[in-house]
Amino acid sequence: MVVRFAGDSGDGVQVTGGQFTSATALAGNDFATFPDFPAEIRAPAGTTFGVSAFQINFGSTAIDTAGDQPDALVALNPAALRVNIQDLPTGGLLIIDTGEFNERNLRKAGYQANPLEDGALQQYRVVPIDISRLTLEAVKAFGLSQKDGLRCKNFWTLGLVSWIYDRDRAPTVAWLKSRFAKRPELAEGNIAALNAGHAFGETMEADDFTGYTVPKAEIAPGLYRSVTGAEALSWGLVAGAQLAGLKVVFSSYPITPASSLLHILAGLKHFDVTTLQAEDEIAACCAAIGASYAGALGITSSSGPGVALKTEALGLAISTELPLVLVNSQRAGPSTGMPTKTEQSDLYQAIYGRNADSPLAVVAARSPADCFDVAIEAVRLATRYMTPVILLSDGYIGNSAEPWLIPDFDKLPPMPVAFHTERAGFHPFLRNPVTRARVWAKPGTPGLEHRIGGIEKDYDSGNISYDAANHQRMTDARAEKIQRIADDIPPQTVSNGAPSGDLAIVGWGSTYGPINRAVHNLRHAGLNVSHIHIRHLWPLPRNLGPLLQGYRRVLVPEMNKGQLRTVLRAEYLVAAEGLNKVTGQPFKIREIEAAARKMLGA
Repeated sequence: MVVRFAGDSGDGVQVTGGQFTSATALAGNDFATFPDFPAEIRAPAGTTFGVSAFQINFGSTAIDTAGDQPDALVALNPAALRVNIQDLPTGGLLIIDTGEFNERNLRKAGYQANPLEDGALQQYRVVPIDISRLTLEAVKAFGLSQKDGLRCKNFWTLGLVSWIYDRDRAPTVAWLKSRFAKRPELAEGNIAALNAGHAFGETMEADDFTGYTVPKAEIAPGLYRSVTGAEALSWGLVAGAQLAGLKVVFSSYPITPASSLLHILAGLKHFDVTTLQAEDEIAACCAAIGASYAGALGITSSSGPGVALKTEALGLAISTELPLVLVNSQRAGPSTGMPTKTEQSDLYQAIYGRNADSPLAVVAARSPADCFDVAIEAVRLATRYMTPVILLSDGYIGNSAEPWLIPDFDKLPPMPVAFHTERAGFHPFLRNPVTRARVWAKPGTPGLEHRIGGIEKDYDSGNISYDAANHQRMTDARAEKIQRIADDIPPQTVSNGAPSGDLAIVGWGSTYGPINRAVHNLRHAGLNVSHIHIRHLWPLPRNLGPLLQGYRRVLVPEMNKGQLRTVLRAEYLVAAEGLNKVTGQPFKIREIEAAARKMLGA
């Protein structure tokens, strides 16, 4: 089942979706969510610019995406209806708060006539309810003002939807009591609204309004929790540092949607995490570089516009050959673009986007839960190869949620860092014969005094050098070090399908879910299609080129204008074709299916 809640940004839609998600997780369903925030911090109430939505896809089978379209849409005002109604299929359930459908709100939303009265919604199963009035009636006994009372209508709505889909209210009741512990009247008012909405569903008599029970999903045994991409990234970075035996210094500057990492990591000081909100993006990156120079793990974070500002400092980290993890939570651009909408358009920036020949490692997470493992891998590569690593996430991954099988930390392989302590023959650019990484010596270690910086250094001494041949040698050494990573990462595998065939659909990042589900459907229909998803984007896996050569055609769906497609063409001379989308919304399964069928003439 796919359910979408939609309303004004002040209606508590994201809270409603989050609590419904928690109840769904505890019910044992597999799920995926998609919170869709307005770009305005606080758009005028009742306008289409201020509409906030939350979609969840849950079921008893494997769930890869938040769903192409909702089976049920809850519209808490006319603007929410106008923005979202085109996604509801014919026959879909439409729950409307009629209390908000007055002339003023209709006009704000751009309606010339009331859609509840002009027949515009006749193809849907419309359930008109004056949720606002019923909420006020439910909370009357708790002495709340009308303003505070109406703020409870999201929980009235949650109660109704919880009845429809057989969700337990107990977790939400417990959350409300904890959330409003200092204002028990608000807790009791919201609980009353929740129960009233549930009771309304129980007692409502309508032929096309019924409840559903979704059985538990058959998933691997273990302890699960709901996790967002931002949470999993934060915990993975800390876990990686713990496995390496390092303290974390996370230095960042606020920017949507990357700010969540700073918020979460600030609460993890008990794991040797120091957080710094810097005065700007350049300072944030430089502070993280300084932390790495001092022997901690420097981490910084931003979105595309902020990463652009960090670029000079990133070049400094490459020149000094210090470990650094830079998390890029991509968003729609260019410039400010659409800050709350998702995109994958920073791949060129990650692989190529610096002055001079400045190679580094690039990895990408494919889903919220996958962020944990990818963050550990970013830490491993950064510390083993003494290099910056860019970890690509995006707004969709960062804000959405899915079940996560909590790992046993004691079973994760340690990757301890060995700081250089040998005084004899020391200089800062001594290199490991296997990885070609330079040694990491903590400042203040007796006999290991040294300096590093952005000016080119001599290969054999670490002193400043302007020698032409030495610059060639150092540039080659930095490039070779990054290329050796390709021998230290797993061979590229096929996520779904055969290692050769008519069509390979190749993706990276958050396109994993829709591609995987589309390939599943296409193979079920008898088409020879496979899914290849790339985690290590630079350097690329050694076997990726020969693997792609085994397919007659290659399709690359991306939320950009064709960046991975260009990289694959340049590296392997394969005739990769693109399916490109830059709407700020994730791919739908049917879009990828249609493109694949067109390529195959099926």
